[in-house]
Amino acid sequence: MSRTNTLARVDADLAAGRVPMARQRLRGLVSSFPDDLALRRRLAEVYRLYGEPAEAGRWMYLEEDRDAKEVAAFEARYRTPQQRMRALAWRGPESLARSVFATEQLAAVRTACSDALGRPVDWDTVPSAPDDEPDTGEGSFSGFLAGVGCLVVALAMLGIWVNGLIALFD
Repeated sequence: MSRTNTLARVDADLAAGRVPMARQRLRGLVSSFPDDLALRRRLAEVYRLYGEPAEAGRWMYLEEDRDAKEVAAFEARYRTPQQRMRALAWRGPESLARSVFATEQLAAVRTACSDALGRPVDWDTVPSAPDDEPDTGEGSFSGFLAGVGCLVVALAMLGIWVNGLIALFD
């Protein structure tokens, strides 16, 4: 489906109150056309309808007239340069950006990510979370509990098996 047809469907979805469908269509368009700042702006508008300032800030991050509160919410949700780089979902060189401000923002995020990782990164090889970000300790307690749960289940099964084996020979 063409960009024009998809945008017409987005408009129809919004007019009919189908905001989730409009959001989904716009996310697909932004994924297909990451350098189209107008699509990002439309997606931010849809997230404002949801009352999600962090996501609105995410999709307006490359716009000079962005809302400072939304940007702060975005930066609070995506705290590290690696998380921001992934969240912005940009592909290709910064020169594809259609404004000087967007080019500077993209370069700043990429440079911060490169500095944090100690190696150069680019938008086509956005670092993934598990390999690149230090362990913050989040989830380690739940991982511990899952391991303990597996151990308890294994021991219970072993106990049942031994009990059955003993009963077999009695």
